[in-house]
Amino acid sequence: MTPAVRIDALSAGYPSRTVLHDITTDIPAARMTAIVGANGSGKSTLLSVLAGVLTPSSGTVQRVGARRPALVVQHSAVPATLPITVRETVAMGRWAHRGPWRRLTRTDTEIVHDCMARLGITDLAGRRLTTLSGGQRQRALLAQALAQESDLLLLDEPTTGLDTQAQQQISQVLYEIRADGVTVVLATHDRNEALRADNCLLLRDGHLITAGDPITVLQDQISPTAVS
Repeated sequence: MTPAVRIDALSAGYPSRTVLHDITTDIPAARMTAIVGANGSGKSTLLSVLAGVLTPSSGTVQRVGARRPALVVQHSAVPATLPITVRETVAMGRWAHRGPWRRLTRTDTEIVHDCMARLGITDLAGRRLTTLSGGQRQRALLAQALAQESDLLLLDEPTTGLDTQAQQQISQVLYEIRADGVTVVLATHDRNEALRADNCLLLRDGHLITAGDPITVLQDQISPTAVS
């Protein structure tokens, strides 16, 4: 499959320690890649490198697409005191095109509305983000990422801590945008979610243990209920 991202001999981390060690792999374009591994294995760090918010200490990351990657953090990472509405949250996805201080165009507004509708949160547009349930907040953050119109969507455990209905809603949207040609990369602890992906990377202590077909990668590597 054509790669959207090529990772070669990548090492990365923070001043106090190196988290990722000599990782080489391809992320296939217009497919879903699941990154699995125990807590502390380097999943979030790898997403940060792919998003461009963390610079590798060595090695290279080459992207085929020209658009800025869209990163969706966990809903619990949003400050509890952030005083913005759902509409304003989703509209922030247009900053990649307009900048943070320019007024939205009619096209921008239509995109924001369409993304809220796609995630089923139009009726929440005027609500403060902090008043929402975890599932509602996560859908708002995903809508924000979709409003960016990137060809590479990165998600850090998007369904963790959500009820079954919220998990299904988010998963359905991810499969739809993959079908639209967007490359989706998600870190996950959910075995079933990982098995539904097209490609899987198994990390352990910052090392890439294996990559490829999820059934093969996950066989005998994880428990029946969790990738941990």
